[in-house]
Amino acid sequence: MVETYNDAGISGAKGRAQRPGLDRMLHDASKRRFDVVMAWAIDRLGRSLIDLLGTIQHLEACGVDLFLEQQNLDTTTPAGRLMFQVTGAFAEFERAMIRERVKAGLKRAVAQGKTLGRPTIDSELERKAQRELRKGTGILKVAKQLGLGTGTVQRIAREMRA
Repeated sequence: MVETYNDAGISGAKGRAQRPGLDRMLHDASKRRFDVVMAWAIDRLGRSLIDLLGTIQHLEACGVDLFLEQQNLDTTTPAGRLMFQVTGAFAEFERAMIRERVKAGLKRAVAQGKTLGRPTIDSELERKAQRELRKGTGILKVAKQLGLGTGTVQRIAREMRA
């Protein structure tokens, strides 16, 4: 059986959530509805390295092979599987480098005296939120009344329960 999965007019830079064709293909791969995914080029699967790796790793985990015409990559052959594994090793290296750069940036920001994390809210505003929550007012309503984010009000409610 041959099935075509298409995301016409949607950028390959979009993630799985914004690409219904890709999402359906990966869902069908999970159900083993096919053995091989064939695409013209690797950029048809994704433009972002992270998204592309997620797609390829998903296919590998499902036991679905990949054939890319333009890159001459075919994981049904030993040479293709080797190339795929080498690509995965480079991708893992890239993720580790990104992690290190983020850590270094955070360390530099702290050394420069910058405060990390979300800003704290005024204690009086927090007490008002607590009073409203104790009255039984819903999280969305409290957030709207006080001009807070719903996540902030959820955190306050969670802390009150603890």
